[in-house]
Amino acid sequence: MRAGDGGHDSVDLVRPYVITNGQDLPKGDEFELVTLVTVAAGNARQAQLDPERRALLELCSGGYLSVAEIAGHIGLPIGVIRVLLSDLAGSGQIITRNPVPAAQLTDIQVLQEVLDGLQTRFG
Repeated sequence: MRAGDGGHDSVDLVRPYVITNGQDLPKGDEFELVTLVTVAAGNARQAQLDPERRALLELCSGGYLSVAEIAGHIGLPIGVIRVLLSDLAGSGQIITRNPVPAAQLTDIQVLQEVLDGLQTRFG
């Protein structure tokens, strides 16, 4: 296929630009891959949105999903998802939170002392 005859290459480049209205990626790390997203309470302006943003809100209405999960379900690149999420967060339609941090491991010495105490007391 020659350049300029409207093949998939040009469509693949233009579509994300159109979906994001030409916006750049948001600054900062608000939308890391593990950032959790859900729809804000009282979200009534969904009818005014384009299909991609509406699909994103419908997907997130069931509870918290990570940015990576959203991109996988919607089928758009992570950068495009981040731009869409930034728009929706700016208009108050979604809320985000960091994932629950991994639990810290307890010192093995403390666990051994608890076990020894329980064995002494209960046999």
